[in-house]
Amino acid sequence: MIYPSRDIDVGDKEHFLELFQSQRISIIYLNELGESASLPLGIATIKLVIEGEDTAINTARELIRRTQQIENLQLPQKQLLELIETILVYKFPQMSREEIEAMFGLSDLKQTRVYREGRLEAKLEAVPKLLALGLSVEQIAQALDLDIAQVQQVAQQTRPNQ
Repeated sequence: MIYPSRDIDVGDKEHFLELFQSQRISIIYLNELGESASLPLGIATIKLVIEGEDTAINTARELIRRTQQIENLQLPQKQLLELIETILVYKFPQMSREEIEAMFGLSDLKQTRVYREGRLEAKLEAVPKLLALGLSVEQIAQALDLDIAQVQQVAQQTRPNQ
């Protein structure tokens, strides 16, 4: 269970004592974890949720820098960067997603070949599901902003497997 702070945790744990004692459930208070720079990247990213606006900007920049430097992340870099971006969108509702991307250099990152290839891969993975729903190759190509030839190729590869 993850709480922003101890004072938010007002739940009655009596009915769940066995789960806590067996350590199948533990409680994490984000504000007690220490400095983000000393935490594992994933935990530091989640801690960004409770950062104040004044510190969130610097913390987010540091998290983005750390994410870009790490080679073998368990969570793919693209997904982690998207999570950081989503947290920032909610943290700064007065700013547009484009302003946030520009402020943190995320728009530059999205232009890199690795990021684009990841997006293309995700789109191509969606093709068989959309075909199964009965959409035509043309409809899928239009919806996913792909070439018809790309969708046809995936469709041909998928049919023998079905």
